[in-house]
Amino acid sequence: MTTNKDRLKEFVTSGMSKVHILVVGDVMLDKYYYGEVTRISPEAPVPITRVVDTKDTMGGAANVAHNLALLGCKTSIAGFVGDDYHCQTLVDKFISRGIDYKGIIYREEPTTTKLRVIGGHQQMLRLDFEDTEPVKPLYANRLLNFVEQSLDDVDAIILSDYGKGACTDEVCESVIEMCNNAQVPVLVDPKGRDWSKYTNADFITPNVKEINEILEKPIKNRDEAIKQAATYIMSKFKIKNVLATRSECGMSMVTPTETVHIPTKSQEVFDVSGAGDTVIAVFALGIAGGLIPREAAYLANLAASVVVGKLGTYAVSKDELENVLMQNSNSEEDK
Repeated sequence: MTTNKDRLKEFVTSGMSKVHILVVGDVMLDKYYYGEVTRISPEAPVPITRVVDTKDTMGGAANVAHNLALLGCKTSIAGFVGDDYHCQTLVDKFISRGIDYKGIIYREEPTTTKLRVIGGHQQMLRLDFEDTEPVKPLYANRLLNFVEQSLDDVDAIILSDYGKGACTDEVCESVIEMCNNAQVPVLVDPKGRDWSKYTNADFITPNVKEINEILEKPIKNRDEAIKQAATYIMSKFKIKNVLATRSECGMSMVTPTETVHIPTKSQEVFDVSGAGDTVIAVFALGIAGGLIPREAAYLANLAASVVVGKLGTYAVSKDELENVLMQNSNSEEDK
């Protein structure tokens, strides 16, 4: 795949800070308890984990915003939280990263939180604090009012759907319609079996598993099959472009005029948690900053190669993206 490396370097170095993106979707907190396991409990046949470290990170739509903020992009977020301790942890993190959280709406339900217990490098247990019922119309309308008021000030909107109740049919359809009318690109990270609520989106970024969930007959992770599936998605849901993420096979960028298969950067995979968040964040940043889809996808692929080498939810920084872009450019020149 040919790309203008100088153009990409200039964008990563100085262009990303000029972009403003709003992330709308399922805001979460990821909590980690790291420990050592040396014996089995006498109370039940379960391992005893002696906790030696803890970590709180932004998850879901909040992790998308975290990626954008670390890359130097002006970032806003909109979604739902509960008035609880987990929410306060998230707000503190938004403040520390300079993320505008005026679109965060408080409701009765708890802040969606995933608590993981890690023994060594092995996840042993996960506890979920959540209410996944569709958000009530009162709160959905508040969210949509915020999005409408933000359209004049943003260069793109990301819909980050994790199936936790924020991205209802009404929310997705209304946000996409508003973006279309305002000529603001809208990009979707999808969830579930019904993508009709994403109709008329500019871009969608499914992985192969998510693609197979909406097809009558599952496909294999092969170039031609992915291209055909993406063409079907574009036709059925009137989605303009598809960026399919394909794990060890890289990515496929399918537009009405071209299909580009981008091989993965060689990387030992430890954990794919949050990789999809990084992909849509970097890809949206590129699109909003004026890159063509194949260039934005190329950058997103490089960023994902950094994230999968880390344990747990991880957000790539501007310095890391610059470094991996430089390394990849040098390795291609050496061939």
